[in-house]
Amino acid sequence: MMNHGYQKLTHFSELEPKFMNFMGMGSTVSLALLVFAEFFCSIFLVLGLFTRLAAIPLIIATCVMIFKAHNGDVLGDAQTATLFLTGYLVLLFVGPGKVSVDGMIGK
Repeated sequence: MMNHGYQKLTHFSELEPKFMNFMGMGSTVSLALLVFAEFFCSIFLVLGLFTRLAAIPLIIATCVMIFKAHNGDVLGDAQTATLFLTGYLVLLFVGPGKVSVDGMIGK
């Protein structure tokens, strides 16, 4: 399985038929939401733009990774996803900081 949002975006048609049907939404919608979170929301985080809003889809996607794909093995197989989840939660609650685009807009 491909690990990164850009790879999932460029190989969307190949991944779509075999992707997980999460909560009955269909594999196409599930993959599209994951690509949105992993690719587009990550770009927003890097830019520091809409940081708290961009963190929410990433938190949801990471929770699905931890609890559905890795069977809740927080300190084992899903260790990296758990670290990312911690970072996303910090960004959600603390915010992006003064040096971000969000921080500069607020001045």
